[in-house]
Amino acid sequence: MSGLQRTALTLVIIGAINWGLIGFFRFDLVAAIFGGQTSGLARIIYGLVGISGLYSLTLLFKPSSELEHAPEPSR
Repeated sequence: MSGLQRTALTLVIIGAINWGLIGFFRFDLVAAIFGGQTSGLARIIYGLVGISGLYSLTLLFKPSSELEHAPEPSR
């Protein structure tokens, strides 16, 4: 898995945890940390999570062999 894929999945997981907190406890962790849902930084986080979710859709359609044996880029 590439670094971009790992980052996207990490942000998707953060978004899923935040939605779970909203659903179960009516608590928006991102808004609490970054100053409300309408603050600029919170909106950036929401946007990044959304873009990551869309990017992660590409992982859904990759053959599993490609995901498991993809060569890591050289640094």
